[in-house]
Formats: sequence, C-alpha cells, structure tokens
Amino acid sequence: MPRRTKILATLGPATDKQGVLEGILKAGVNVVRINFSHGSAEEHLARVKAVRNWAHDNNTYVGVLMDLQGPKIRVAGFKDEKKIELNIGDKFALDGDMDETSGNQDGVGIAYKTLPQEVKTGNVLILDDGKIVLEVTSIEGNKINTVVTQSGILSDKKGINLRGGGLSADALTEKDKKDILTAAKANADYVALSFPVSGDDVRLTKKLLKEAGSDAGVISKIERAESLVDDIIADIIQESAGIMVARGDLGVEIGDPQLPAQQKRLIKLARSNDRIVITATQMLESMISNPIPTRAEVFDVANAVLDGTDAVMLSAETAAGDYPENAVKTMHDVCIEAEKNPIAKTSHHRLYENFTHIDETIAMSTMYAANHLGVKVVAALTESGKTPLWMSRMSSDISIYAMSDSIATLRKTTLYRGVYPCGIEDMSNLDWSKVNARVIKILTEKDIVGNGDLVVLTKGMHKGESGGTNLMKILCVGDTEYE
Repeated sequence: MPRRTKILATLGPATDKQGVLEGILKAGVNVVRINFSHGSAEEHLARVKAVRNWAHDNNTYVGVLMDLQGPKIRVAGFKDEKKIELNIGDKFALDGDMDETSGNQDGVGIAYKTLPQEVKTGNVLILDDGKIVLEVTSIEGNKINTVVTQSGILSDKKGINLRGGGLSADALTEKDKKDILTAAKANADYVALSFPVSGDDVRLTKKLLKEAGSDAGVISKIERAESLVDDIIADIIQESAGIMVARGDLGVEIGDPQLPAQQKRLIKLARSNDRIVITATQMLESMISNPIPTRAEVFDVANAVLDGTDAVMLSAETAAGDYPENAVKTMHDVCIEAEKNPIAKTSHHRLYENFTHIDETIAMSTMYAANHLGVKVVAALTESGKTPLWMSRMSSDISIYAMSDSIATLRKTTLYRGVYPCGIEDMSNLDWSKVNARVIKILTEKDIVGNGDLVVLTKGMHKGESGGTNLMKILCVGDTEYE
C-alpha cells in the first residue's frame, strides 16, 4: 500500500544544490513549502517553477504551499552583529527608541514598536523560541525593563512571545499582502496564514487572494494562545481549508507541557470539521546536522500519524540541513510503519451524525462499503476535490484516487491523507456511458488494480458540476460490462 500520510518539505538553500530537489521529490515529498520569511520573490518563483517542471516531466502532481511571514514581533540588531550572553539575574532592556543596529549587553531595540504599550510588570517574555526567558520588572515610556530568568545566547532578529498570548499585532502585514501577489503569480495551491487570532484574519486573506486571481486554499497556522479558545478556533477552522499545528510559537505562548494535548485536540477538531491538518515544527530537528533521527523524534512523527494528521512537515531539515534526502526517507519510513497500526485504520467519523449534503452522504457510504467489502481502491471523479476530502476524513487503509481533469484540483488533493491524484482526460467531452470502463482502464494501466479486484467509483449524473456527486458503483476489474 502507498503511504497515506503526506510529507510536506520546506525548500531553501539546501534544496537549491544540484540534484537535491529531485532527490527529495523522488524520496516521497507530496507538497513543498515556500517560506516567505527568507529569500526574494524571484527565488521563490524559481523554486516553484523547478518543482512544477519536475512534476510535469515525471507525470505526477506536487502541491505548493507558500507560507506568509506574519508580524515581526522580534528584537532588532546588535552592534557589529555580535551575539550576547544573558545570564540569570541580568538586567536587560527591550527599547523601542533604540537604534535598530545598536543592541548591546544592556539592551536591544525592538521591531514591534507597540510592545511597551501591550505588556505590564510581571509579564513573561520568551525570546528565540523559548531559549531565553525575561520577566518584565517595569516600563518606562518605550523601554521595557526586564530581568533574565532563563539564560542563553541572543543574536539579531530573534522572535519575542508573550507567555499566555495577547499581543495585538495584525496577522497580515504589508509584506504579507505583497507576498500574496507572488503566491498568486506562482499559482500556489495553498497559502499559510501566520498568527491568525480570528476567522476575520482568514476571511481577509481569502479576499486578498481572490482579488489577486488566486484560488489557493488558506492554511491557518495555530500559533497564538488566544486562538485556542473554543469559539475562536471553531471560526478559524470553518473559514480555512485547513490548519497547521505550528508547535514552535504555540509552545512558547502556552508552554511546552500543554502542547501534546492541544495537538491531539486540534487534529481531531480539523478532521471532524472536514478540514486538512498539518503537524509541524522540529519533527526531525536533529537531522539538520545528523544523518539519523533520535528515537524521540521517531515517536513524535508516529504519534502525529496515529492521531490522524494529514501531513507531517519538515522545515530546516530540508531547507538548510545537511541531510535533506535522509530526512524525507526517514519520515516516509516512520509514516509507513505507523500506518500499519490498527489505530490508524479505524474510524467513527460521522457514524452517529446526520449528513447535510448528498455528495457527503455518497462519500461516507462509499467508505463504509469499501471497508466492509474488501475493495481494493476507491475512485472518485471530482471537479472540486470535495468528495475525496470527505472520504479521507475516515481512517482507512483503502487508497482513494481523486480523478479529475483539473490540475488545480489534483494538486490540492496532494495534501489529503490517503488520497492520490489521478488525471483523466477532459471530462466534459468524455462519453459518460463509458466512464466506468475508462476509469478501470486508467487504474489498470497504472498497475493499481488487477483482474478480480473490486473498485468503488463515485461520480455525478451531470458532468462538470461541482458538488454533484450522487452515484456510487461497485465494479469488478475484468468484467466486460460495467454499467
């Protein structure tokens, strides 16, 4: 069986080296991530073009997710770009009036100028993803006086988080709005929104994408403590194509001990609302500089798979690491082994709930029939990709083939767990009376099925109609008559 959990790999300087991009794609990357926090628009577009060319040449589909940077809640720079060492008990200032490149042992400027107005005495500030912890002792105008409670090395432009959340920075910056135009130019399949605090942030992002001529789905990165409130997270999920459990900034804001339970909660919420979910941050962190992972990292990836995540993500491991191909192969192998566990194959999704759409009813009925009939694969003729997405919410070891003539739809399905894109010629001109035979022919030619295998096919009575799936057929490979 092919791997069901998808692998999302970040591109960067490491993947620009000769042969590396091809290597990680061959190793099993389903979706590439372009991080707008680093590099130029020209570099991003060149990487997307390289991925698209490889996919075309290899007759396959690779999704593209472009990740917006979000607000710069960071320290500024130090004089001569020097690093400083902060020790427990040291007094250190975050000063909004300090020059951007004059930081020293006593203090540093801040890129987020309203920070002094948003914190108060006693607040805890986390720097550089938790490596340094400061407690606010007083505020003097634009200067935040602190004492170091956790020591570490601090350098230019490291992030600042407020323990417990509450900073008011807008999710979309002016840079993000420009980057949305680049994402539209690249025909990105997904755009990741950093630090959303409400569904309004997602709605604005979708509006800007539409105005730019893009139909990219929005993946909301859950990074702020306040976004975890029940009604807020529900609104964010409903407005999004999916969410990313971005464990770096989220862990800093809520505390690492809270992360495991929140990860499981967020994965469950996304799946129960028929949305995609990506698990990210430090999954194979040690493989940035080592050829093999730690056992703890193996457990981390496997647990995300068992929790039902659609995709697991590699960041610096592929973008800047020494062993990008090894990292992808390792993640592939761990996913495959975890998926063998019965927990990864059973589901109670929608089992005791009513359906509101005919196509959703067909999708759920198909998976129930397939799981109880010994079906080899499910084939879903789809315009929008919605039916195979619904199917993928039910945990199963039966592969789902999304069959469409829309490249955009097929690329989107690269992020759906257990769904595999499969092109079919122009469905608007396809003889609908012969479609069953055509589907079987395609699956047979690709060695996906053989004589005697059962295939469940879903389709709509009316060609070219999104949301019109209303038929389910059970076909046997080798039969001369499929109607």
